[in-house]
Amino acid sequence: QPKRKAAFGSVGRRIPYRILHVINHDGVSLGNMHRAEALRLMDQHGLKLVLLRENVEPPVYRLMTGQQIHEEQLKRAEKKKASPKPGVVQKELSFSSAIAKNDLETKTKQIGQWLEKKHHIKVTIRQAK
Repeated sequence: QPKRKAAFGSVGRRIPYRILHVINHDGVSLGNMHRAEALRLMDQHGLKLVLLRENVEPPVYRLMTGQQIHEEQLKRAEKKKASPKPGVVQKELSFSSAIAKNDLETKTKQIGQWLEKKHHIKVTIRQAK
């Protein structure tokens, strides 16, 4: 099974890399250091290590307070909400401007059901001949 991307947060003491690039809680780079040294710093200052980027050599970790982690999680959640979702279903409905009252009511009910399911809806009205 491929590993799924973990949510943003503290990695605890389980760090798979020997050498890390560490950034302190103020955003100042502390340079590359061994995993044990980073854990010692974490314990000394009462902070948590958070993985920022793992696709670089060495991976970048940041020492953060619990409050900083929480704020970053909220920012990422807002950003995720704002981005369009790949699985969004778009429904399209088209009808003539000379539609019968009964047909219009039926299609209106259908649109209401789609809205409850959070589908995107595109309505096209064609001009009657």
